[in-house]
Amino acid sequence: MSQIIAVTAGKGGTGKSTTSANVATALAALGKKTLVVELDFGLRCLDIMLGIKDKVKHDIGEYLEGKIDILTATTKVDRVDNLYLVCATRNPFIDINPEKIMEVCQEMRKHFDYIIMDTAGIGSSVFSVIKAAELILMVTTPDTVCVRDGAILSDFLYVKNCTNQRLVINKVSPNFKDEDILYDLDEVMDSVGIPLIGVVPEDMNIKICGAKGQPLPPNCGGAKAYAAIARRILGEDVPLTININ
Repeated sequence: MSQIIAVTAGKGGTGKSTTSANVATALAALGKKTLVVELDFGLRCLDIMLGIKDKVKHDIGEYLEGKIDILTATTKVDRVDNLYLVCATRNPFIDINPEKIMEVCQEMRKHFDYIIMDTAGIGSSVFSVIKAAELILMVTTPDTVCVRDGAILSDFLYVKNCTNQRLVINKVSPNFKDEDILYDLDEVMDSVGIPLIGVVPEDMNIKICGAKGQPLPPNCGGAKAYAAIARRILGEDVPLTININ
């Protein structure tokens, strides 16, 4: 049975879209047919991160306007088998219609093992979309502002009965023990209040490969972290080791 995963964050700049792209790539590399649906309208970036910016012919905005069907809006990602993307529209004035997004999810369940929704900024329509997910990945970085905003969002989602949340702590560096940085990852988990599914190191490969649309080198810290997250999503018992390079 297919699974819908929403990737969200309480604040911009946490690496939410990067997490969506790389977790999806890792799931696809494990043989799972995976679709990423980009919902940050007007600010699309996943076509660049996944290396298909010159290949994309259609986007979800055309589907929402009734011009094409959702399969036509889907683009195959070349860098790995089993990976596909529905790009966000460049038009920021098209509303995210939760009912139409739900139609997308239900239709795509027939074709994909995993549907990853890269959510937009927080609003009522986004909460409606997140409620459709079986799993929510909350992305934060280990600084006080991001952690507080993540905790606020997590609490609100719990009120909305979105309880299957998992924490991804991103951009973790060995030099993060500053006065405005939470120096204890246990403190991050306690502050946000949801179980941890993975820790991603601050790895220059992630930034460079994302900008170039290239896959991560398989032996770098970032690739290992995303692969471990994907395996945990599949239900494997993977030890939560922290490999900070």
